[in-house]
Amino acid sequence: MTFRDEFKLLLRARYPLIYIPTYEEERVEASIREEAAQLGNRPIYTWDFVDGIQGNPNDAGFGKRNPLQALEFVEKLPATASAVFILRDYHRFLDDVAIARKLRNLARLLKSQPKNIVVLSPRVAIPDDLTEVLTVVEFPLPSGGEIKTEVERLLQATNNSLSSKTLDDLVRSCQGLSMERIRRVLAKAIATHGELQPEDVDLILEEKRQTIRQTQILDFIPATEQISDIGGLDCLKDWLIRRGGSFTERARQYGLPHPRGLLLVGIQGTGKSLTAKAIAHYWHLPLLRLDVGRLFAGLVGESESRTRQMIQVAEALAPCILWIDEIDKAFSGLGSKGDAGTTSRVFGTFITWLAEKSSPVFVVATANDIQSLPPEMLRKGRFDEIFFVGLPSQDERKAIFDVHLTRLRPHNLKSYDIERLAYETPDFSGAEIEQTLIEAMHIGFSQNRDFTTDDILEAASQIIPLARTAQEQIQKLQEWAASGRARLASKQSTPVDVWRQAN
Repeated sequence: MTFRDEFKLLLRARYPLIYIPTYEEERVEASIREEAAQLGNRPIYTWDFVDGIQGNPNDAGFGKRNPLQALEFVEKLPATASAVFILRDYHRFLDDVAIARKLRNLARLLKSQPKNIVVLSPRVAIPDDLTEVLTVVEFPLPSGGEIKTEVERLLQATNNSLSSKTLDDLVRSCQGLSMERIRRVLAKAIATHGELQPEDVDLILEEKRQTIRQTQILDFIPATEQISDIGGLDCLKDWLIRRGGSFTERARQYGLPHPRGLLLVGIQGTGKSLTAKAIAHYWHLPLLRLDVGRLFAGLVGESESRTRQMIQVAEALAPCILWIDEIDKAFSGLGSKGDAGTTSRVFGTFITWLAEKSSPVFVVATANDIQSLPPEMLRKGRFDEIFFVGLPSQDERKAIFDVHLTRLRPHNLKSYDIERLAYETPDFSGAEIEQTLIEAMHIGFSQNRDFTTDDILEAASQIIPLARTAQEQIQKLQEWAASGRARLASKQSTPVDVWRQAN
């Protein structure tokens, strides 16, 4: 159901108090006016703290700097008169005992009258005593069709034209921005060189990065890593390559649903984060990283609002990759945290969205401690697949050394004994192999020469891998994977091999 359909239904059903969290006052008010006009030309009144009531010349300015009077104005109108009252930034006054009491009284009174009060706010901030009387309606960011209409209007106004492909690219790059930001960045592009051009996509993407940064929840990550940069993990790479075209229109026509997501479980430093970046690059999709810790920052009630904002932005940017790193740390010990149930509510909102989302947002979540994740997270339907990323085998270590040395010393690769390096580094993760090479480079650099195989082996001898310092934790992970609860990311190991390693 679209916002307009839902809002129209609430008006007809005489829902007295409606709460719309949005930064786009102008756009949502335009939508409300259009829907009110279709329902018998209902009069619209607006109120804000500075200008008071607007909408009727006889009452202009009533309730200025007095939010309680704004509610009293509703009672001044005849009981049979229909109207919609828009209260801007009214969330700031909901904690006042007189305001809360008046709203509850109006909620009872307006059930029998064709009047509705709409609270506009940039975020959801509803006190507990008003949760039963306020109905929250989400107002989505502009759709592709709305953006295309706006771009075409600007093109017509500037006597400019674009090819259909460039227009589609421009519209797609604008998705995830508010209409006000879209107009602003397009005006900036026109002011720069007098017209819209294909190169303006980069300008829009920079505006999008700025918007995402301002959410303080999501980060826009430039993904340059490639599938070939991942050493080993052949089963996981085959799975990803097979789904490379799943976001295309051809896949929709074939009847394929959008891929939902992937949970990567395993030991630290085994390439889970690298895989998330490589997926975005290989599938040519924007990569958003969610800092789950930021969801729980701020005032009471903000966490749920930030979660909804994160979902809204991710869906507006779809198709995209949403990367949630170390999700186990965010939801570990669920229900035992002394946060008045905030973690449970955020978790509930998140897993419900995971199960029900229809937008092409591919979620890549990584976890190091599977035991701390709630069982609901692992249920079928949340993710397409759960992969266990274990320690690399000798062949995989060889591939990892080859990837790094090809990048570091492409002209001198044959001088390194990669077979020996892979053999001499049992229990090393990919991150530890990379650190070994960095340490070897320091050895060579300090002696004014290039680093050698012996330098790498010397550096490796000084590193104690995590597989030895956290042996108990890793053994539990391997036993969990061996029980058949996850697919193995590597072809080199079978569940029996993993069980033998654990025992």
